[in-house]
Amino acid sequence: MTAWLFPGQGSQQVGMGERLFESQKELVEQANEALGFDLKSLILNGPEEELRKTENTQPAIFLVSYLAAQELLKAERPSFLAGHSLGEYTALAVAEVFDFATGIRLVRKRGELMAKAKAGTMAAIIGLKKETIEELLQQVEGTVVIANENSPQQFVISGEVEAVNKACSLLERAGARRVTPLNVSGAFHSPLMEEAKNQIKNVLQGIEFKKPKYSVVQNVVAQSVKDPQQIKANLVEQLTGRVRWIETLQYLGAAGVKKFVEVGPGKVLSGLVRKTLKGVEIKQFV
Repeated sequence: MTAWLFPGQGSQQVGMGERLFESQKELVEQANEALGFDLKSLILNGPEEELRKTENTQPAIFLVSYLAAQELLKAERPSFLAGHSLGEYTALAVAEVFDFATGIRLVRKRGELMAKAKAGTMAAIIGLKKETIEELLQQVEGTVVIANENSPQQFVISGEVEAVNKACSLLERAGARRVTPLNVSGAFHSPLMEEAKNQIKNVLQGIEFKKPKYSVVQNVVAQSVKDPQQIKANLVEQLTGRVRWIETLQYLGAAGVKKFVEVGPGKVLSGLVRKTLKGVEIKQFV
């Protein structure tokens, strides 16, 4: 069995997916029309600081990943789909839960709401167990939580700037191999996204979700969800909830998946599969 994995924010780069734009001009035009600006030009030409803005990054990665998936569908069919944070929207669009134009408008809106959220930051922690991190975070005043469980050795914390900085110092002293502040515009997947979560809930209420054509494993529950209303509820929870990526990969492994394909820009998710599961085949397609 094969699972396709769709990347999230951080995998963007100017020029990504260039070869896909010529072969799927109609979808590219649809994207530009849905958004009201030339997304293709921004992806291919930059400038990088514009592409890095959350409200631009999200539709850009969504577009490149979706185009790659449409090409790959000509050759094979996946047993499962999963996406990391933003990538979950790509997975749901590929599974035809909502159409392409709806998906790209959704991720643009999601990016705008996240960019406007309360100021905060994030940091990657390598080399400590989840339990140790959680224990130390409880000692920090202010809001700071685990946002992403990426691999058994890599976690991301998120929250108020001062709280995250204090947590980083504590985690370094506790023996973290590496503590890396992330260049992000907000505290994603934390309580600081509560207002954005409420607004995305209102946006999603007006959109009809269909039953997925392929099994989609969702971030906040780390299991396949088929009911359209539950899928929608999980997407809302995702903004403040934890990305349970380790459990997502373990769920796929236990279901019998032996081949993982990272569909879209970058190799981040391939690295996380390698660190979490043994004896599986890993490929990239973009």
